Amino acid sequence: MESNKDNLDKKSPPASFIKLAMRNMVKKGNKSLSHFFITFIALIGCLLLLATLAKPTLPA
Repeated sequence: MESNKDNLDKKSPPASFIKLAMRNMVKKGNKSLSHFFITFIALIGCLLLLATLAKPTLPA
């Protein structure tokens, strides 16, 4: 009966945020992937826009 008491004392730690996020992403499937790619494209677009607006002009 000692092993039964040991099992009760050993509680598993709560799932980490990353594990929960991955589990949620797998459940939602295509919706999560589409949101990820939309965010990725928007971020790249913002970086390109900033790069073109802040491009330094070098003297010739």
